[in-house]
Amino acid sequence: MSSKNDYSKKILKILGQKSAVSLPEIKDKVLSRNDCENPKYAITRSLKGLREAGLIEQISSPQNDYARLTKEGKKKMHSLELENDTALVNTSWDGFWRMILLDLPEERKTERESLRYLLKKAGFVCLKNSVWISIYPYEHFFVNIKKDLGLTTEMMIIVTDKLDEETNLTFLKAIKNL
Repeated sequence: MSSKNDYSKKILKILGQKSAVSLPEIKDKVLSRNDCENPKYAITRSLKGLREAGLIEQISSPQNDYARLTKEGKKKMHSLELENDTALVNTSWDGFWRMILLDLPEERKTERESLRYLLKKAGFVCLKNSVWISIYPYEHFFVNIKKDLGLTTEMMIIVTDKLDEETNLTFLKAIKNL
């Protein structure tokens, strides 16, 4: 039997694919993977829980009711993407360093902590206060997060294969200590 949490995850993933999705479409997509005795009730409860948690918002039009992710919902959805065991990520190093410079002020501490969590889940290592490095090709994922959260100046993403020898050795040591 599927838990409410499983339905919530499925709904977040569905909403992550479009800017807004009609409630009937959400129910159809989740029902196609039906493994619950009363799925319509479970889906309704999950939608309500996601709304109350501030992860989704509901929009009504004369034709239909729609749901879309909030800023917090987008963060949660990205977190779920990293937890996915079937994600295809190249684990052999292609010779490129991925560096993310993160500079969020104290009043945005919650966002900063969420981003640090995502960086750690993606295999990034904090090298110097706000400099994170990795050999894994997650830069596209963080480009999307940067856009979704409007972090135009607070996050910089650098992919490079050119480093001075000492920095290169420092990075390699940090990565090996994972």
